[in-house]
Formats: sequence, structure tokens, C-alpha cells
Amino acid sequence: MRKIAVLTSGGDAPGMNAAVRAVTRYAISQGIEVYGVERGYTGLINNNIFQMNKRSVSDIIQRGGTILKTSRCEEFNDKSYRQIAAENLEAYGIEGLVVIGGDGSFRGAKDLYNDFGINTIGIPGTIDNDLAYTDFTLGFDTTCNTVLSAINNLRDTMTSHDRVCIIEVMGRKCGDIALFSGIGGGAESILVPELPFQVKDLIKKIKTNQRIGKTSDIIVLAEGVCKAEELKQQLKEGGVTGSIKTTTLGYIQRGGTPSMFDRLIAAEFAIRAVDLLIEGKGGRVVGIRNNQIIDDEINEALAMPRVFNKKLYDSAVLLGL
Repeated sequence: MRKIAVLTSGGDAPGMNAAVRAVTRYAISQGIEVYGVERGYTGLINNNIFQMNKRSVSDIIQRGGTILKTSRCEEFNDKSYRQIAAENLEAYGIEGLVVIGGDGSFRGAKDLYNDFGINTIGIPGTIDNDLAYTDFTLGFDTTCNTVLSAINNLRDTMTSHDRVCIIEVMGRKCGDIALFSGIGGGAESILVPELPFQVKDLIKKIKTNQRIGKTSDIIVLAEGVCKAEELKQQLKEGGVTGSIKTTTLGYIQRGGTPSMFDRLIAAEFAIRAVDLLIEGKGGRVVGIRNNQIIDDEINEALAMPRVFNKKLYDSAVLLGL
């Protein structure tokens, strides 16, 4: 393995820069030339490829986002565009590609490997923590801490004014951000897309709290359940009295300085990814399972059904009583 490339694809996640840095510096230490690809698969198609050195990744480990930029590339679903990308890599003599991204990014890596024999290794970079094969994805921990900080601040003012606050967080299909940050923030209620909920039960809980003297409630709502304003209207129609406030955190959850944990697994993921390429292996993804760095065949990883942590959710319900 003489030359490899690295790209970031899909939604940005804190820790992507740390992973790019680790891939670059570790590969160079092994005598491998490293190339960066700007704007993900779009950059592969448009030949936005440049050689990197150790200084190219200086002073980025603490930065959110990605210095390589990112995009969502619908054209990559078309094999003719993937062929252009493969030819661009071959023109540089690049033999391996590290893809940092989520489910859609991994599918692009799988197609490059299956269709053109390019050794691709995936590093899970997505704040949603929605890849079943790995316990944690890059950026998830930082995002949860960002949400936790917001919950802490909002609780102060909600308690001062005896208010109910609905905090809407990201998570269209995966409720892990809501679940983990909600537990950490001591939320009274956590609503996730994996589990149905009855608004009448939530209303009953809030009214019970008010009756026993608890006049403020924090509800953490994953966006895949409904919108915060929609839930607020349902609560009012159900007879919840007093002030109900909504806060939608939005893209603030994507940015920010990556946590120690995200920086650590970024380095470990990157080293395993480069080692796999050195061994001549492709079509694989790296991850963390039971506190151990692992790698799986990409088709198997993408086919794994995601299992929601119902036990953790049940514990959250008990703690929120």
C-alpha cells in the first residue's frame, strides 16, 4: 500500500477532523502517501484530490466540522459516476480509501469496493449513533454533551418560572441523542421514535407533578416523534396549565469542540482503518463494541438490524418519576 485517500461524507460530526488527522499522520508514519478529497464523493467525481502532509492536519484536532468539507452526493448512486470517481483515484495511483461518514457514505464505499475493487474502509462518523454494528459513532458523545449543556441551562430558567419545557433534539429514526442526553440531564420525560407514546399519559404525568408541587418539567423530544410546537399544542389541548416553552436545538448539535471520548475513538478508528489497508483488506468498517475496537465486513455491518436499548429507556422512565 503506497498511497491512500481520505474523505468525509454526509452530515458533519465532531471528531471528523480528529480522524482525518490520525489517518494522515499514522499513514505517513508507515511510509504511505496520503491524499485528501474535498466535499466527499462529489469531490471524487470532480477530481478535487490533493496530497496531504503532517502539517496539513495541524491545529485541527480540537475543531468541529471537517476541513475536507462534506456533501451529500446523489449522483454517486449512479454507477457511471462511481466509475469516474474510481478512475480519478486510479489516476493518482491511490490504492485505498478511508470514508468517514454514516450509513449512506458506507453504501458508497461498499459500491466502490464491489464494483471496482477499490479497498475502502469506513469510519463511523454520524451524530445520530444509528449504525447497528458499533456501540458508538464518532460525534455522538460530543452531541450529547452539547444537548446536556442546553438542558442544564434551560432547567435553571424553567425552575425559576415554574414552566414546562420541550427540548427538541435531532434523531429522525434513532432516539439515542434524546435518550442519553435526557438521562444525563435528569429529564422528566424522553420521547423517541422507536417507541410509541400516548400524549394522554404525558399529560397525566405533568398534571400529577404539578399536583404534588413539582411545577417544572423537562421533556426531551427526538425530532422523529413530532415537532416541539405540535407537542406543545397537544399538551395545552389536554388541559396542561401554566407556561409551556419550546426549544429546538437544531444544527447547534452538529458543531463544537469534540469531546475527549470522540477524539480518542477517532484516533483508534483511524489506526485500525490504516492497518487494514496496509494488510490489503477492503470492504470493511471499523467501530467499537464492548469497549474494544473492531472491524466488520461492510455488507454484514450494514445489514445488522438496529436494536433500541429498551432496558436503558425503562430505567430513564423510572428515574424521571
